[in-house]
Parts: sequence; structure tokens; C-alpha cells
Amino acid sequence: MQNQEKNMFYTGATWLRGIPLLSAITSVCASSFLLFGYDNGVMSGVVISSYWLDEMGNPSTIIVSTITALYDIGALIGAVAAAFTTERLGRKRSLLLGSFIVVIGSIFMGTCVERVQMMIGRIVTGVGIGYLMSTAPVYQSEVCSPSQRGWQIGIQVSMMLFGLMISYFMNYGLYFHHGAVQWRFPLLFQILFAAYIIAVTIFLPDTPRWLMWHRPSNDEGPVVLSRLRNRPIDDPIVVEEKTEILEAIRIESQEEGTWMDLFRDGGTRADKRFYLSLGIQFMQQLSGINIVTYYAPTLFTESLGMTQERSLLMGSFLQLWYLFASFLTWYMVDVVGRRRLFIIMALGMCVVLIFEGVCVEINNHASNIAAVVFVFAFESCFTWGWMAGVWVYDPEILPLKIRAKGAALAAAADFLGNFLVVEITPPALQNIGYKTYIIFAIFNLVNALIVFLFYPETMGLPLESVDLLFIQADEAMDLASSKNKPFHQHVQWWVVPRAWEMVKSQKRTGNSRLVGEGYIDNNGNGRIVGNNSGDVASKTTDLQRDDDVARSDHIA
Repeated sequence: MQNQEKNMFYTGATWLRGIPLLSAITSVCASSFLLFGYDNGVMSGVVISSYWLDEMGNPSTIIVSTITALYDIGALIGAVAAAFTTERLGRKRSLLLGSFIVVIGSIFMGTCVERVQMMIGRIVTGVGIGYLMSTAPVYQSEVCSPSQRGWQIGIQVSMMLFGLMISYFMNYGLYFHHGAVQWRFPLLFQILFAAYIIAVTIFLPDTPRWLMWHRPSNDEGPVVLSRLRNRPIDDPIVVEEKTEILEAIRIESQEEGTWMDLFRDGGTRADKRFYLSLGIQFMQQLSGINIVTYYAPTLFTESLGMTQERSLLMGSFLQLWYLFASFLTWYMVDVVGRRRLFIIMALGMCVVLIFEGVCVEINNHASNIAAVVFVFAFESCFTWGWMAGVWVYDPEILPLKIRAKGAALAAAADFLGNFLVVEITPPALQNIGYKTYIIFAIFNLVNALIVFLFYPETMGLPLESVDLLFIQADEAMDLASSKNKPFHQHVQWWVVPRAWEMVKSQKRTGNSRLVGEGYIDNNGNGRIVGNNSGDVASKTTDLQRDDDVARSDHIA
């Protein structure tokens, strides 16, 4: 009986299957992002509340920015802790743990009577958010079919912006209330979101990939997979996906998993993929988004001379636009692709920030209006390119063996960048003014160049097939084809143009394996199928293509 109850914890409620099950999982992952967004925005109104400032002893600008940024230190700690524990705990228990920690931290903040308690509450809440944001993208990506990953994580990011919008409108609404309720209620309100995650997650299963890796002696993984696809456990679609997962696990488990796997090639460039994951998260923060997210009311008040009430209202409408703009990302991330959106929108943010800085420096009525317009344009570029795409990209680019650790540490890099930006923004705006925007414009230009040179496209590729992308092609073949390469491909990492060919093949035929490229054979070894490899290779490719197309049609 005890074993049965334990099994039910991992497989979840048996009456949940198919679309209702996927919807429930998406809702808790989206609520994790909502909490992240809400907590990012709620301090924007708290730090300008006279009642909060009095309670904190009227701290200096540096102290205020430190209190705000301590949340990111907590999130960094939580993400690193998740890297050590999530693979052992599983996706489900990690979400539950993170939610409980958020509840504790929120109580600390909402009931604080002095500065130290507030700082502790910020750190504890951040730890919980670090767990949630390290786990939710991995959880979602491991239960989705490849064609659905982008827009489903796009939904989660829109929920993050919905949380951000809620916090801004709540701050504006409570601005007209006098007393401590003006800042205590918003800080306590986020407990409701954490409670929802706890209440629903209890009934959800862990992911088939985690169950097959960590509980192979049970049939839990295939059972959960059949429920996710709403098919019998012996259905060919379920059996094929199960086989692919088990094969990937077998390849990954040939060596004992350690932390050093993050820094080893492993035959599929695992170390370089980890660095790509860290880099894209850190670059997201260097875009300068949290100048707007955390400090929009401060920006409108100090740089543009608005009243406190007007700045809160303008910040609220800014986040409402942010949310509406994000809906377009659901479509673009799986059609335009992650890489092209990264590059185009980084260049867009670069241009917008330059104009923003010029308008702030001119500082007259017309330039202030233009500055507000450019803030709206900046958030549009960010949400279309770097908001959802970053959280989609990490689980896609990382191999299964290091996916939980790598995604957690990548989230930690995001929080570290977040902390640095949030910490330096108030004194930077105060001391160098418009030059702050020019600095971040340069960062965006560098981001676009780095993505162009080193980041491959992963749109539409199955998680178990991304390894194929990183198996080095035969040197002679590369040398022979190098004469026909366009100029820009000579300066790019060889994976980048190859990835685009695989994505086009996946779109065209439903098969990401290319004749003349690498694949993983049944023994887990990297092979090269040359153009003269014969009928066997050709027939194998055709058969695989047919199977992939059939599976794609059924899952879709």
C-alpha cells in the first residue's frame, strides 16, 4: 500500500490525461513565471511608498537598490541549490519546494517591521523563485512535443508579464490608500500564486524522461508518457517516443554523471552547449530590460519629471502593453526562430536605447513624450526577441544528462546579471544620466554579434535529436564544402550554418538527420553518413523520415 501511494506521487492523478494533463502542467509552470514577474514588479511601487521608506528608516538610494537587488542574490542561491538537488528530487518535488519557500519569504516581507527582516524576506523569496525558474522550463519542455515547445513556453512568459502587470496596477491602486497596507498587501498577495502551484502540482506526475532515468525498474515513465499523449501504453507512437528517450538515456549514462559533465565534451559538445546556455541568460540581462522592469516609475519620475501618481499609472500601462506585445511571440518563436529573433531584436533595442538616451539628455516636453514612446518600443523588442526565446533555448540546447544542472546554473547566470543591473541602475541614472542608456545600447550590439557567430538555431528539433547537431562532420567533407560557403559562414562556428540546414530539413521532411551529416547509431557512437554511403544509409534515412513524419502528425 505504501509503495502504491509512493508510485501515485510520481505518476500523479490517474484521471488526468491528454490535453487536461498538459494544461494543468502548463498552468503551474506558467504560475511559476507569473510569480517571477510579479516579484520583479512589485518593488517598483514599494520603494517609492513613503510608508515603506519610513518603516525602513528612510534608506539612501544605494540601500534601496541593495534591498531590491537582494532578491536576485536569493534567486541566484536558489538556482545553484536547484542545480545540486533538482535532478535527485525531480521536477515535481522541486516545484513544491520552491513554492513553499516563496510563501515563507512573502510572510517575512509582508510582516516586516525593520530593514533586516525585509532583506531576509527578499533573499528567502528569491531562493524560492530560483527553484521555480530553474525547474519550470525543464518540466514544460520535457512533456511537450517539439512543435509545441516554443509557443507553450511563450504562454508562460506572457504569464510572467501578466504578473508584472498585476503588480504595477496593484501598486497604482493602493497608492491612494494611506498606511502600511499600501506596501504590505502587495508583498503578501503573491502567497496566493504559490498556494495555487502547491495545490495543483500535488496531482501532477513527474516527467517521463526523469522517471525513466531515475526509476527505471518501474513502469511509471511509460505510463505517464501514454497519459500525456492520451494513447494506450502499447501504441506505436508511445512506444517509439519511449524508445527514443531510453536510447538517449543509455547514451548519456555510459559514464557516471558528475558535475564535471558540464565541462566535458562527451562526444556531443556538452561543455560548449552549457556555455551557450549560460551566455544567453546573462546576455538577456545585459539588454537592460530591468532598467524598465524594476525602475519604470523611478525612470518616469527622475528622468522625465512626472509626478509619483502619473509615473505609477504610466508604468501600469507600460506593463499592459508589454503583455499584449508578448502574444505575438507565441507565433514568431516557432516560425521566425530563436536565433533570428535574438539578433534582430538586440539590434532593435540598441537603436531604441540610443534614441532614449538622446531624449533624456534633451529633456524638454517633446523629447519626454518621445522618451516614453521609446520605452514602449524597447519592451516590444525585448518581449519579441529575448523574453520567451531565452527560456525556450536552454532546455533545447542542453543534453539530457546535464539538462537539470545546466538549466539551473543558466538561470543563476540570469539572476546574477539581474542583480548587477538592478544594483547599478539607480546610481548610474543619478550620476551619468543618459549615458546609462548608451552603455546598454552597446551591450545589445555585442549580444547580437555573439549570437550571430556562435548560437545555432534549435527551432522544431526534437530534444533527443539536438545531439546530432554537435557531432563534428568529417574534416575532408568540411574542407571540400568550404570553398562554396558564403563569406559570413567562414567566421561562424561550424555548428551555426549546419543547424539551419537541420531545421530546414525538419520543416521540409519531418526528419532532422541529413545525408552527409552525423548521427548517433544504435551503439551510441557518433557516425558520419557520407554522400556515397550507399543504399542502406539512404533507405534508413527514408524510413526514419517516414516514422518521424507519422509521429509528428499523430502528436500534433
